[in-house]
Amino acid sequence: MFQSFDSDNDPTNGAARAALLRAELAARGLHGFLVPRADAHQGEYVPPSEARLQWLTGFAGSAGMAVILADRAAIFVDGRYTIQVREQVDTSVFEPEHLIETPPAEWLKTELNQGDKLGFDPALHTVSGVRRLEKACKAAGAELVAVESNPVDTVWEDRPEPPVGAVTLHPAEFSGEEASSKIARIAKDVEKAGADVAVLTQPDSIAWLFNIRGADVEHTPLPLSFALLPAEGRPTLFIDGRKLTNSVRDYLSALCDIAGPQDLLGEVAKLGGQKRRLLLDPDWAGEAIARACRDAGGTFVEKPDPVLLPKAIKNKTEIEGARSAHLRDGAAFARFLAWFDRTVQEVELDEIAVAEALEGFRVETGMLKEISFDTISAAGPHAAIPHYRVSRESSLKIPKNSLFLIDSGGQYEDGTTDITRAIAVGNVPEDQKRHFTLVLKGHIAIATARFPAGTTGAQLDTLARHALWSAGLDFDHGTGHGVGSYLSVHEGPQRIAKTGTVPLKAGMILSNEPGYYKTGSHGIRIENLELVCEAEPVEGGDRVMHRFEALTLAPVDLRLVVRDLLSPAEVDWLNAYHRRVLSKVGPLVDSGTREWLEKATRPL
Repeated sequence: MFQSFDSDNDPTNGAARAALLRAELAARGLHGFLVPRADAHQGEYVPPSEARLQWLTGFAGSAGMAVILADRAAIFVDGRYTIQVREQVDTSVFEPEHLIETPPAEWLKTELNQGDKLGFDPALHTVSGVRRLEKACKAAGAELVAVESNPVDTVWEDRPEPPVGAVTLHPAEFSGEEASSKIARIAKDVEKAGADVAVLTQPDSIAWLFNIRGADVEHTPLPLSFALLPAEGRPTLFIDGRKLTNSVRDYLSALCDIAGPQDLLGEVAKLGGQKRRLLLDPDWAGEAIARACRDAGGTFVEKPDPVLLPKAIKNKTEIEGARSAHLRDGAAFARFLAWFDRTVQEVELDEIAVAEALEGFRVETGMLKEISFDTISAAGPHAAIPHYRVSRESSLKIPKNSLFLIDSGGQYEDGTTDITRAIAVGNVPEDQKRHFTLVLKGHIAIATARFPAGTTGAQLDTLARHALWSAGLDFDHGTGHGVGSYLSVHEGPQRIAKTGTVPLKAGMILSNEPGYYKTGSHGIRIENLELVCEAEPVEGGDRVMHRFEALTLAPVDLRLVVRDLLSPAEVDWLNAYHRRVLSKVGPLVDSGTREWLEKATRPL
């Protein structure tokens, strides 16, 4: 199994560990300390050695921050985790706060006192994040102090060792472009940005640029590393040499110089001393890098990571790979759905059994490298927790006459998948069917959107919410995230959300996943991955238009659809989508699954 169901989140550790940290802070003359859910790469997944927030508080979500002061502590999480944080954290020690509505910087303005010294690890905070924190401290008359060593690491006695996952090659048959070509192309962008050298801090950018993959974090093939990409000359890759086989080292040596991660700041300082202009992405680069440059008398250009946009726009090979991966994954998912419908009527299934079964069907494709994230296998009230993670302690039996939610994906060398479906178990209450149909209307609104070139995700986001808003409902997460090519299942810079300011371009892959969640009762999410394509010209139109192509091939549960709530056009879309699912997936499955699929995709 790629997924573990063991849980090491113990809220009862919070008080003792907070006391240990406070004692260490007092010894250092600090009144407080910031503990983000981040490593030096600022990625969604961190290795166990970097899971400081989870060690301190018990919170296992993918985004958050704790602020611990001498007499008070808070943990900040976004709308996905408002329920989860109260289950995993001792809230008498760490008071939950909303990361977006009351960000740490705003909270600190009122909680810090004149003369207080608030510590932070500059490697774990971005340049832009530190600016917000400095402004908050100044407003309170306090001082933000960079620490040379992280006090959490000092009191964390059994801290795991850093990962040394083996690096593998990602050949042109999957990448569609040789690394040497990518390096030359991005180097020109560095020059156009007015910089001499770009500092790359995101491992997925480095993996894409050098056509390599790694095994340092769970579910995403990332080689934790840094890189310096000059406008002219050879790049330098900063990576633990123990991750490299002789053949991989030979391949990389032909492209770049190789150094250890511990050498990065020294090299940045050297470049700063040479008055070389460094390109830093202030939203991703650690403050430690910026300080190394500044302290050496250097300057940096604040621009987005130059790899982000080229990586997000998939080439023909990557697009065809994505289609192949989703077709393969669709057949595995159809087999799972048929199994689930049959088995849930015969035996009492629990959440773990379902997650294990789905992973098994993907493994049977013979091409699964990993799952793309921990499967969200959620029965009844657990489905109301958007990022619920099932454990042996939490696993529920699936009740009759309820909704079951399954959100999962696979990592294949030719593509990354992510799909969510809500499934009827028995006779589902009518109000839940109504909620499902409102979510479906939002999904269809995105799937059928036609939009001019230059349109951003923020401009499309309201389409997914309109039907819910009309009923006085909404959901607290974005409508869609970008997806990588055998890389991160959550990829930027593209997204469909209120904060999605990047124009959507042909070749980008995004999720389309509106939802609805009623705490303590049920949760619904319908997710397909969509490819941005150029749309056919509209007669009489004068703008280049774009559209979405659904990559995901899996039926929507018709037992949950209230037909009278759908317009004729929405019914037509659903029927056409189901015809496509049957025609593509049907030939790839066994006769029993094919019979089930024909029923599941019948015209509405």
